[in-house]
Amino acid sequence: MKILVVKNYEEMSARAAEIFAAQIKSKPDSVLGLATGSTPEGLYGKLAEANARGEVDFAAVRTVNLDEYYPISPENDQSYRYFMNKQLFDRVNIDKANTMVPDGTAKDTDAFCQAYEEKIDAMGGIDMQLLGIGRNGHIGFNEPDGELIPFTHLTALTPSTIVANARFFASEADVPKHALTMGIQSVFKAKKVVMLASGKDKADAVKAMLNGNLNTRCPASLLRLHPDVTVICDEDAYSLVK
Repeated sequence: MKILVVKNYEEMSARAAEIFAAQIKSKPDSVLGLATGSTPEGLYGKLAEANARGEVDFAAVRTVNLDEYYPISPENDQSYRYFMNKQLFDRVNIDKANTMVPDGTAKDTDAFCQAYEEKIDAMGGIDMQLLGIGRNGHIGFNEPDGELIPFTHLTALTPSTIVANARFFASEADVPKHALTMGIQSVFKAKKVVMLASGKDKADAVKAMLNGNLNTRCPASLLRLHPDVTVICDEDAYSLVK
């Protein structure tokens, strides 16, 4: 695991953009695993700017998103499909037919999740997976638990995650209580992983990930077993690490 400690959110976003741009340049048809939330917004903005300058070409890039609320329609402005369109896909020259976000309207979630895994495998797997980290150490919507489901699945959100995401909705009651998410083993199939962490509110989670024991109570700690992980933290997020 490679740890890059940078000064602030802006520098974190810039370093991450450099890494993803280099991946696309080295393999124009890269399969990128993407994440949502406030943390990657700066990264997506910088990639869009690089695309506008002609420095990065998304024409052949394919993407797979980690997760999506359930149930939710893709037109809902709080869905992760809507988020990805707004933050990245509508701003670059990507073919949206080459972008995959879990379907928050799927009737048969078990069948959908199995098909999602099969589609990822059919693309040759994910070349580079972007991750954030939740305040409780979750990655994707793999929440702390006694055991974790390995592949894409429907999961219930913990109260702490619902509270953390309530700021994006009209009220806490409006936050969906479930989500479709890639599992830990799904993430581990990615050839490379890049995790971003910013702000003092992520410091406890980053400390648990890097200093604690490997355990499913901090799902992010399991990333220490992956052969190619780069963690980019700003000083605030890294402040409690020994």
